[in-house]
Amino acid sequence: MTKTPLSEAKVQEMIASDPDAPEATDAQLAQAKPFTEAFPALAEKMRKNVGGRPKAENPKGAVSLRLDPEVVSRFKAGGPGWQTRMNEALRQAAGLT
Repeated sequence: MTKTPLSEAKVQEMIASDPDAPEATDAQLAQAKPFTEAFPALAEKMRKNVGGRPKAENPKGAVSLRLDPEVVSRFKAGGPGWQTRMNEALRQAAGLT
C-alpha cells in the first residue's frame, strides 16, 4: 500500500487518539528483543507445537476446488465440521467407504 500524506496523517491521528497503545519511542524500540529471546520457553513450545493438535497419520492435502454456492451453503448450514462432512460425502461418492 502506498502511503499518501493524507493516509499517513490519518494513521498518526489514530495512534495519538489511543491512550492504551501509545506509539513506541526510539528508546523503547532500541531495547526491544526478538520474541525468541524475550520468551524462549514459549517460542520453543510453539516451534515444537507441544500441546497443539497431534500430527495426523494420514494428513489431508489442500486443493483449490470450485463448487456451487448452494452445495457449500448446505454443508456449512450443518455447523462446524462441514469440511469433514463434505470429505465423507466425496469419499462415499468415490466408492471409498
